[in-house]
Amino acid sequence: MPKFQERIYRVKCGGSGLASFTATVKETDLWITASQDLSQEAVEAVMVVRRGLESYLLENPAALTSLEPLPPDPTAPPVMQAMLAAGQAAGTGPMAAVAGAIAQEVGRRLSELAGEVMVENGGDVYLATGRDLTVGLEAGDSPISGRLGIKIAHRDMPLCLGTSSGTVGHSLSLGKADAATVKAPDGALADAAATALGNRVHSARDLEAALDWVSGVPGVSGALIVIGAKLAAWGDMELAPLGGPA
Repeated sequence: MPKFQERIYRVKCGGSGLASFTATVKETDLWITASQDLSQEAVEAVMVVRRGLESYLLENPAALTSLEPLPPDPTAPPVMQAMLAAGQAAGTGPMAAVAGAIAQEVGRRLSELAGEVMVENGGDVYLATGRDLTVGLEAGDSPISGRLGIKIAHRDMPLCLGTSSGTVGHSLSLGKADAATVKAPDGALADAAATALGNRVHSARDLEAALDWVSGVPGVSGALIVIGAKLAAWGDMELAPLGGPA
């Protein structure tokens, strides 16, 4: 799993009347916003999820290192099963889905205790609230970064956004996109598909083909790519300016 990296953009997150807190266990570092402070419960949820994953990876080391899809394993814990399925759908190794899978599972557990929950895990986000949201788009040094947001209607939740970058952060990417973001109801799928989408983008000439590919991934409802000053989107991705003209 990736090492901790300070995430300065988190100060931009939050919502009226909501509590924001972190849950950090080893390499897992979550920023959570909820209708009440569930710090202890969040840490406990992370520990449970990680325990299952770590035990499985010790017995199945290929799942930790493979960059190719691995077959389903009915003996795996549920989160790993979701990661394996996402890898099959997106053509990636299972660890390409780990951040999104953890965000969703922790968010799902906390949703049983709170009416509103948002969990961010290194650019992968689980959303379950009763309000419409705009999620800011961070894309490194691109002039588009911080100027646009993705609008999410409450009726579409729970929902997940997965983001991969070849220029920002610690995640492995074989491409050059400043941001490749995928919307899906499943966090593991959103994460794996975002990784595979970003891997396909080395220049602006790749945008059309990359979006054509992601449009064929079952379960994905929308996607966008930012590379430099260029942005391309497909599907259900409604954008809105943040803090001025975009």
